[in-house]
Amino acid sequence: MAIELTSFFPLSHYEYGEAYFGSYKGMRYRLAREPLENVKFTPLDKRGPATLMATVWPEPNSYAHTDDSLKTTENFEVSQEGLEKAVQWINDQYTSRESEWSR
Repeated sequence: MAIELTSFFPLSHYEYGEAYFGSYKGMRYRLAREPLENVKFTPLDKRGPATLMATVWPEPNSYAHTDDSLKTTENFEVSQEGLEKAVQWINDQYTSRESEWSR
């Protein structure tokens, strides 16, 4: 695996409504709770449905300044297993589309 799970925030961090951003050899990525809202102090039974949304796109622009047509997104369960699968998916996106990132 190129991007290690340990480089991401722990799962509980995403409950604060903050995204994690990174880049790897020409590929940018983002991982966030969707919807992006602070639910840390909301009881579990009062929270709405959510996913972990992983997104990749080519450098050089930030997430906000990249056209949505250049972004690829996948949703995962909000759990430790979902976090691990999201990181694996980001790595798979890099390896399966490596030529797109090195332009």
